[in-house]
Amino acid sequence: MNILEIKDLSKKYPSFELKNVNISLEEGYIMGFIGANGAGKTTTLKSMLNLVHKDTGEVCFFGMSMDQNERQVKHRIGFMFGDSVFYSKRKLKDITDVVQRFYDTWDNEMYQNLMEKFQLDPNKKLEQLSQGMKVKYSITLALSHQAELLILDEPTTGLDPVARDELLELFQELIEDGKRSILFSTHITSDLEKCADYITFIRDGEIVESSTKDDFLEQYRVVRGSKEQLKAVEHELVAYKTNSFGFNGLMRVEFFEKHPELDAAAPSIDDIMIYYAKAVK
Repeated sequence: MNILEIKDLSKKYPSFELKNVNISLEEGYIMGFIGANGAGKTTTLKSMLNLVHKDTGEVCFFGMSMDQNERQVKHRIGFMFGDSVFYSKRKLKDITDVVQRFYDTWDNEMYQNLMEKFQLDPNKKLEQLSQGMKVKYSITLALSHQAELLILDEPTTGLDPVARDELLELFQELIEDGKRSILFSTHITSDLEKCADYITFIRDGEIVESSTKDDFLEQYRVVRGSKEQLKAVEHELVAYKTNSFGFNGLMRVEFFEKHPELDAAAPSIDDIMIYYAKAVK
């Protein structure tokens, strides 16, 4: 069953438009949501959660319409955005006391375990935490009411490599029983390489690709050739960079199959994002 289904989601601002976004995610998987800053990641997440009003489209969680079942849905999901929405001068234990009242499924044992795991002091004020520790606290709250779906906006930003690795391991532990899924946006593509099953790539408000990580990478090749070869293939490249020897570029695999004369290598997620950033629409 799809734990999340988004169909033709649109949202228009004076200087930006989210256009017909379609995303689906099954139970028991992790999806990484990638794109350059300003591509529409946060707008998508907030629109699907009714935190901003969408213009068109349908969003379903657990087979239920978000518009018709918002309260039920939000009791079964945990979400976290980069900027803290909590009162910064309050102690963590006071914030927790307020938050837990909203959830009948609050698991205090899990909360205590996560606070200890992340070395969070409940007597500290939120303003005393580093950015990384604030992220850990937000995730602790999101996980502590037994959420079946976690929606996280840039959760690893501000964390050092050790803390990030610990968090990614936790993500993988959380989906092991096949009953919980995670959707998280990030610009740290190494995080995706470690834990993501699916990747959704958004560019200028439009979904470029949403597929398994392996399928996503398999659809492209980083190619290189001479300046003479560039003239023949330029129109088939997503984008390219020239150098004194010729060019390097990104090409979809169906075009590459017609040009065996080109040198090629498998791309990284970074490669795909960088070349798309150079592409002219």
